[in-house]
Parts: sequence; structure tokens; C-alpha cells
Amino acid sequence: MKLQVALDLLTIEDALELAGKVAEHVDIIELGTPLIKAEGLAAVTAIKKAHPTKIVFADMKTMDAGELEADIAFKAGADLVSVLGTADDSTIAGAVKAAQSHNKGIVVDLIGVADKVTRAKESRALGAKFIEFHAGLDEQAQPGFDLRGLLNAGEEARVPFSVAGGVNASTIAAVQLAGADVAVAGSAIYSAADPELAAKELKAAIQ
Repeated sequence: MKLQVALDLLTIEDALELAGKVAEHVDIIELGTPLIKAEGLAAVTAIKKAHPTKIVFADMKTMDAGELEADIAFKAGADLVSVLGTADDSTIAGAVKAAQSHNKGIVVDLIGVADKVTRAKESRALGAKFIEFHAGLDEQAQPGFDLRGLLNAGEEARVPFSVAGGVNASTIAAVQLAGADVAVAGSAIYSAADPELAAKELKAAIQ
């Protein structure tokens, strides 16, 4: 299982600083949607230039113009680009077309999707590299949120998948046990007193 760090920061400077601390311990560096909205795709280019051997994930959360948005992100240096599972099939297919032309990958993010298992299978059939079972920050803040629902859906879907939303030192073993290909850690790393140590410990917890 790979470890992905989500850089949910707002400036290229802060993203580069955090990436520099944790890159040694992670496999995928994700530029969060707020960072891309705040700084543009220059953030993707900067991270890829600083860490050329790492997989760089542009969390575009594309909802329309799939081929166009994926194409510009890949040209900026992204290796993976996200498209929302709630988007039309044609949007996902368009993004996959762009990915194929660049020899890169599309990740379909199931945030806000009610029937995650069905949409995961459909998205995989459309050509997604893997599917992200994702609970956003707002959903995680709701009373009674439990990561188990995402893990159960991932297990049932039987597609390559990642898990994002509540992944930390106490849950990463369960994420791996569920069969996830990628564990996505955001605040567990960037909000830690020592982000480098947090990333190192998460990586060490992966069997």
C-alpha cells in the first residue's frame, strides 16, 4: 500500500516546505484543491520540479470539461488527476482520454456519491486508474462519522482504490486490511507538531 500526503495548504511556499519535510516517507504528493485554486497549476509544476521522482497528484475535482482540465494538469506536471464520481460518464471518459495521451492516470473521487460501490465499478470500467473512497472535511466533522463505511465500500467494490478521510496512525492498519492500494493522510501529517515524524510513523505502520 502506498502512502499519499495531501497538501491542504494555500501557498506554494508552504507546500514546498511541507513536501520537503515528508517526501522521503511518502509515495504520492497530492496538491489539495484549495491550493490549486489559490495558486493555480504553477503549484503542481513547482512540486514536480522539486520532487521529480514522486507521483504528483493534482486534486482538480473536475466536474466538467474532463479532457481539457486533465490535459492542462498533466502538462503542468501532474501524474494523477482527480475527477468527481458525480460527473457525467463523458467527463470521466474525456479525462481518461487525456491521461492515455500523456501516459498518466485518472482518479475518480467518490465524495458525495451515495452508492459508492456501483459508481466505483462504473468508473473503473470507464478507465480510472483507481477510485478514491473519500469523506471530505465537512463530512468528517459531522457527529457519528466513521471511516468504516468507506472501508466496507472499498472492500465490496473490488476495484483498485484509495481511502481519504480520517486516515491516521490509529486507522491506517484497518485501511490496509481493507485492501486499499493507497492511504491518503492529510491533517494527520500537516497538522502534526512534527510532520516529518508523523509521515515516517505512518509509512512504518504499513506492513
